[in-house]
Amino acid sequence: MIGRIPILNVQPVVEFGTAKAAVGETFQVSATIFREGHDGLRAAAVVWDPAGRRGPLRPMAELAPGTDRYGADVSLPAEGRWTFGVEAWTDPVANWLHAAEIKIPLGQDVELMLEEGARLFERAGRRVPQRPGLIALAATLRDEDVEPVDRLAAATAASARELLAANPLRELVTRSRRFPVIVHRTRALFGSWYEFFPRSEGARLGPEPRSGTLAQAAHRLPVIADQGFDVVYLPPVHPIGESFRKGPNNTLNPGPGDPGSPWAIGSYAGGHDAIHPDLGTIEDFDAFVERAGELGLEIALDLALQASPDHPWVKEHAEWFTVRADGSIAYAENPPKKYQDIYPINFDKDPEGIYAEVLRVVRFWMDHGVRIFRVDNPHTKPVAFWQRLLGEIHESDPDVLFLAEAFTRPAMMHTLAKIGFHQSYTYFTWRNSKEEIEEYLRELSGDAAAYMRPNFFANTPDILHAYLQHGGRPAFEIRAVLASMLSPTWGIYSGYELCENKAVRPGSEEYLDSEKYQYRPRDWAAAEAEGATISPLIRRLNLLRRAHPALQQLRNLVFHHVDQPDIIAFSKRLPGEGPGDRGDAVLVVVNLDPHHPHEATVWLDMPALGLGHDEQFVAHDELSGASYQWGAANYVRLDPHVRPAHIFTLVPAG
Repeated sequence: MIGRIPILNVQPVVEFGTAKAAVGETFQVSATIFREGHDGLRAAAVVWDPAGRRGPLRPMAELAPGTDRYGADVSLPAEGRWTFGVEAWTDPVANWLHAAEIKIPLGQDVELMLEEGARLFERAGRRVPQRPGLIALAATLRDEDVEPVDRLAAATAASARELLAANPLRELVTRSRRFPVIVHRTRALFGSWYEFFPRSEGARLGPEPRSGTLAQAAHRLPVIADQGFDVVYLPPVHPIGESFRKGPNNTLNPGPGDPGSPWAIGSYAGGHDAIHPDLGTIEDFDAFVERAGELGLEIALDLALQASPDHPWVKEHAEWFTVRADGSIAYAENPPKKYQDIYPINFDKDPEGIYAEVLRVVRFWMDHGVRIFRVDNPHTKPVAFWQRLLGEIHESDPDVLFLAEAFTRPAMMHTLAKIGFHQSYTYFTWRNSKEEIEEYLRELSGDAAAYMRPNFFANTPDILHAYLQHGGRPAFEIRAVLASMLSPTWGIYSGYELCENKAVRPGSEEYLDSEKYQYRPRDWAAAEAEGATISPLIRRLNLLRRAHPALQQLRNLVFHHVDQPDIIAFSKRLPGEGPGDRGDAVLVVVNLDPHHPHEATVWLDMPALGLGHDEQFVAHDELSGASYQWGAANYVRLDPHVRPAHIFTLVPAG
């Protein structure tokens, strides 16, 4: 049943799930609110903490004149399941003031209007007897020895408005129902990810190739930490099957020393709860996690729910797989692609048995220090399975996070986010023009931000976009700036900093000599000595992200107009906490063309930067160290072979 004052379409509300926020993240509570007649109304958001304690009213303002859509920014300080609602009411004092300020100067119903005001101030004063100021104002309104306009002036003075704001008189109070919002730890929203294959670190090539080990890979961790990364993501570290093992570049004829794909999980040495013997032991894995923790890094482990033909599950639980008409187990296919070395699990064969085993595997790695899982192809498993699994893990261990690697249709991607995945891979890799980027980021930072948190990987072992293949070093720099500045979470796959850009064939997004199928040790020291790396830029980007809270948010993204299609400008800002505090603002201008210089005029949305329309400021470029005097309209020229982007922090002029 509708309330006395209709409160409709409260947001954020998520179908089949719960709205999400991270600790300290600012999000908007909004609703459509109106009432009959011409009297005004007031509205506020209210939140209740996980213990059920009610917080103060958070005043809502109309988001655009005449829309009846009201909103308030909310930030929650602690993890847990919070609830929020909306309250609306009429403000009889405000309605009286509106009428009195029109009628009294015109001499209409003067004493009647003043008496009605006096009664309202008395009512408001009786609600808080310890604050006699409102009763005194009522007496002033009745004092006929004072001119009517002066009596009205007393009621509209700043001191009177402050008294009323602290002690509002509310009538026809109407409350929406309460809605949940889950607040996760900060890493769910903000972080820099680095993916690498431990087996390549310290690997030996040649006639007798040899895998690197977890102990050798641990020597790479200080460098990753120094570059400002927060999360180290490891592809599967489990035993790899021998049957139908793939050779270099996904060939079907592996040599005796070829290691196979880590996603072909399972052999005589064990399955999803085992470490590949070439990498070391579970104790070596524990030491790797411990060393990462000492450096401020978290480990994210791949969770790939599939099996090689040699996995123990194939023998012990043959019922978990699909059997074809000829009696063979169906291997993975995405025609015309074939993955003969991988058996998909059929989640409808033994749902309870499969669920129990997957839960056991996840908890096994949680017990070994893993608190983040990157889930491989979750869109090929039932959504209800994930909702149940992630829900159960969240109940016992709310700090454990899951990233959905689901490059699939929008409906599936969005639903996986709604039912519990904390982060999602996105279409960022395939959004390269200004129009594509702006359209997609408005979607991600808009209503979708209530449930879907993007993780902008600039490349992956599976995806080397044509933009990177043909754009040279500038392309890698441009995409790094975009990914790290647009999204609070971003990542790269090892080799990105070396601008590795060779595809296996024209038109393919697969790497030549893909690390998925072979060892790929890199001479990092030589690359640094020769300057053949963009590591200094990546380190600078990550340090800026840590230094500027505005960059750690998603929903505060604003695009600015540029009169040239190859240059994009955007900003992020967190307002200050009081008068004179301008807060934190970062403005980014990028040349999207990796081949040619471009020049343009950037027209800034000054209020979005916390500035007046005619205000001047100093734009300090955090990449070059140069500073410029800027205002609402500004000339830029960016040469991608020199520096493809400006990242400005703002300093008030004078």
